[in-house]
Amino acid sequence: MEGFYLAVDIGASSGRHILGHVEGGRLILEEVYRFENRQLRRNGHDCWDMENLWQGILEGMRACKALGKIPDTMGIDTWAVDYVLLDGDGNQIGDAVAYRDGRTVGMDAVVDAIVPRSELYARTGIQYQTFNTVYQLMALKQEHPEQLERAESLLMIPDYFHFKLTGVKKQEYTNATATSLVNAADKSWDRALIARLGLPGKLFGALSMPGTIVGDLTPEMRETVGFNTTVVLPATHDTGSAFLAVPARDDRAVYLSSGTWSLLGVENEEPITTEASRLQNFTNEGGAWYRFRYLKNIMGLWMIQSIRRELCGVAYVAGKTSAHAAGRTYSFPDLIEEAKKAADFPSMVDANDDSFLAPDSMINAIQAFCARTGQPVPATVGEIMQTVYRSLARCYKEAIESLRQLTGKQYTSVNIVGGGCQDGYLNQMTADATGLPVYAGPVEGTAIGNLIVQMIAGGEFDSLQSAREAVKNSFDIKEVTPC
Repeated sequence: MEGFYLAVDIGASSGRHILGHVEGGRLILEEVYRFENRQLRRNGHDCWDMENLWQGILEGMRACKALGKIPDTMGIDTWAVDYVLLDGDGNQIGDAVAYRDGRTVGMDAVVDAIVPRSELYARTGIQYQTFNTVYQLMALKQEHPEQLERAESLLMIPDYFHFKLTGVKKQEYTNATATSLVNAADKSWDRALIARLGLPGKLFGALSMPGTIVGDLTPEMRETVGFNTTVVLPATHDTGSAFLAVPARDDRAVYLSSGTWSLLGVENEEPITTEASRLQNFTNEGGAWYRFRYLKNIMGLWMIQSIRRELCGVAYVAGKTSAHAAGRTYSFPDLIEEAKKAADFPSMVDANDDSFLAPDSMINAIQAFCARTGQPVPATVGEIMQTVYRSLARCYKEAIESLRQLTGKQYTSVNIVGGGCQDGYLNQMTADATGLPVYAGPVEGTAIGNLIVQMIAGGEFDSLQSAREAVKNSFDIKEVTPC
């Protein structure tokens, strides 16, 4: 009987349990469970509903049991930067505040006064984002210093769930690097930096590489889900997992993990922490086997997802209820068709502008940006969507041009993984804007990358190269050429 491996992949809106096994050298995937991820307003902040996530994890494991497909190993990946604090008994302290919450406003100035931004980047290689963990921790230090004083452990979100499953605390490397507190050169917590910021050093322990065994389920968990399995660390940062699944054709491939965020970049053996790199706001996220993901964060499908929710729930366009939207539920294909109808609409926005991070109305934010930059203001659904698509394609083009300047390399293709690779319209616009062929797929990039690490640890593949070759032979990869 084939061995099963379980990837629990949790994104901004939902989580999935994906079982994988190897059959004839090909990866076979099966989604066995899906659950909602949601935020709650607690104590004045937007917080993750951790109990709901935990119950979703357990229910998905029970679904594996019901199918009679018990995984040999399992691992959890999520987004980065968010964390929980634990007391000495392993109980959660405070809330798991979500990165889109506004508590970090002004914290960049607080950190800059202690560690200049240029120095912070030179040490950690991590791009400036208002919600980076370093700013979250400084916000907590101001609002609830007693929580930091009580805490004995800091665990990123997937590390916390691994702890609940096994009773073992591990701080996984790829997710830790996104905190802006890991030294890029030393590949360990920057303790001098942590001390200067006045953060408790006891919260930061040894870092563990993907592929590390965390442990078996606790007796309580075995009884709860009906079986035992071994938890193995994947690249717990979902982008770290997604990049592992890219079946690149050569070493000049640009990777694009396309989901709520668009993460565009390349793999490097060493970090690039120059001032020129900082000014372009490229990041050096640690990857499995100490590879560096040198990439640019672009707002991504969050804009499209927000527009769709707004249209379906509020039916609001250009300041009034729209006959276009009233009484209609828009699918993503519907939105693409509307964009095509407005193909000549010229306006564009900076997808990375902070006004698009968490607006009350994404449509209003797009219209306001166009108005203040002297561009035609989109009024119809199609014009709004065309503005977003045109803007994303331009961001991808500009990011690749920056990569060329910063690395001195010419690139041969754009390789897209994740849910966004299914958007054929955006893929074509990306090919046209960059002048590069686009290879789209696999869709389940993050889950596949999670599984790859487990499978290498389990002896299914002898290297990342052989695993990526299996990915190429297992999934439909669509080629899109520039027009």
